[in-house]
Amino acid sequence: MAQTSLPVLAAGEGGLSRYLDEIRRFPMLEPQEEYMLAKRYLDYDDRQAAHKLVTSHLRLVAKIAMGYRGYGLPIGEVISEGNVGLMQAVKRYDPEKGFRLATYAMWWIKASIQEYILRSWSLVKMGTTANQKRLFFNLRKVKGQIQALEEGDLRPDQVATIAEKLGVTPEDVISMNRRLGGDTSLNAPLRADSEGGEWQDWLVDDRENQETVLAENEELDQRRSMLKNAMGVLNDRERRIFEARRLADDPMTLEDLSTEFGVSRERVRQIEVRAFEKVQESVRKMAAEQVARTVDADKRVPA
Repeated sequence: MAQTSLPVLAAGEGGLSRYLDEIRRFPMLEPQEEYMLAKRYLDYDDRQAAHKLVTSHLRLVAKIAMGYRGYGLPIGEVISEGNVGLMQAVKRYDPEKGFRLATYAMWWIKASIQEYILRSWSLVKMGTTANQKRLFFNLRKVKGQIQALEEGDLRPDQVATIAEKLGVTPEDVISMNRRLGGDTSLNAPLRADSEGGEWQDWLVDDRENQETVLAENEELDQRRSMLKNAMGVLNDRERRIFEARRLADDPMTLEDLSTEFGVSRERVRQIEVRAFEKVQESVRKMAAEQVARTVDADKRVPA
């Protein structure tokens, strides 16, 4: 499954807009179709199935990549790195786990993009401590939370707020803010002729009808509740590692967690895998019990 099999993001003016137009033509997959394609690739190494899984999620990569526009790197290269992460996710995706590919692939895409950004920024531009990396990847988000997205230096009160939220020094905040520069307007056109739409058009999810949204929200609430209850089978260390690696918006590295718990990175990985298996088994049991209760209730309803 080589990257050359994907649409080419050409350099130069108009290359990005043409690429975005091209990937829009790939249809989204229904859950059952996605499941069957994933099984064909997993069981029979069907490369055509893998290609369909990848191309149907290229828009997800583009949307995630747009969130990293402010790091001073060509957006085309960021998207390409995200596509690498997507392909890695498809290779490792097991549809029997009960999660959609998009949910699983999101972490691989972000990890691939972030690794690329870290490689591209020299040690002169940023430090290597966990706090500095957290500041690097979360500064713009926190600025948005406190409505401090204007270009230029931050006000002293904004610097203090950000430093407190991210656990860094005010000097680190000022320095990183100047290095990253101002944020690109979401209303900026994709092309100079303004015919390609605005950047924000690629950050907004396609909306379903109200009935579908309501049903999906109810299902999501049920899954969250089930996950929360399932995590009760974990001990404190397993829960901490599971949440930090699987549930966090900015997952911690094995190295950071190995330092926190005083064990090897391989041991942290083993605990993470075991915790996931325990939660998965607990969720399956609860789902089976829920189905059994539903069937029992149906039997009691008079015909």
